[in-house]
Amino acid sequence: MFSDVKYVCMGGTPKRMEKFAYYIMNEIGCKLPAGTTLLDISYQSYRYSMYKVGPVLCLSHGMGIPSVGILLHEIIKLMYHAKCKDPIFFRLGTCGGIGIEGGNLVVSESAVDGLLQPFLELPVLGKLQRKPAILDKKLAYDLKKIQQLDDPFTITVGKTMCTYDFYEGQGRLDGAFCNFTETDKLAFLRKIHEENVVNMEMESLCFAALCHQAGIRGAVICVTLLNRLDGDQVTASKETLNEWQEYPQQLVARYIKKNMTHR
Repeated sequence: MFSDVKYVCMGGTPKRMEKFAYYIMNEIGCKLPAGTTLLDISYQSYRYSMYKVGPVLCLSHGMGIPSVGILLHEIIKLMYHAKCKDPIFFRLGTCGGIGIEGGNLVVSESAVDGLLQPFLELPVLGKLQRKPAILDKKLAYDLKKIQQLDDPFTITVGKTMCTYDFYEGQGRLDGAFCNFTETDKLAFLRKIHEENVVNMEMESLCFAALCHQAGIRGAVICVTLLNRLDGDQVTASKETLNEWQEYPQQLVARYIKKNMTHR
């Protein structure tokens, strides 16, 4: 069932990935048998969604490193047992821009943790393992190259900070707890910006580390919802946010369509 998979696309929510599945089906011209519809293959698990559209597997991974890590273990095993040949993994998501305004794309060149360390730390059998969080730079720049002049977004290739927490871990002032000032927050954000960090999210470190360990080419493409140097609150309308969240899908679909044509 899965042996022909060439592209694995994952994002946070089941609904977003269902929408992407229908979008990519139309983009690559995949036809379903008459009277049928796309099926969530893993609907009985209630953990995440999975849709197969020809050579494209679309999945939701939940929120944060533990959730995406569990899914990646399962999907890497699936690719191995299905004998898939050189599948490419994509994470499509949202992020906070650092010096980048909302509605633009960041393709991660590399991932670091909240201490700017370029590896995933994981306690295993009482000892701390460090897994290098390395992404495929050629894939990142290949994605940037397919930007079109009429795209409503810019594409920045840069360093992504992946945190274990949405509030304190990302320097937000509006969580249940906050033991720092706005001045402290801005000093931190400016410091990491000087270290070439251009966005923040919560999955790239694990995604990069496990893909690298498995020898899988991977890319993280996120749309910025705001520029964190200007504040913590997303002010764009729901309609605008929905439109922005389609931008990573459009870029990845363009890449898949282009490479399927050239095969």
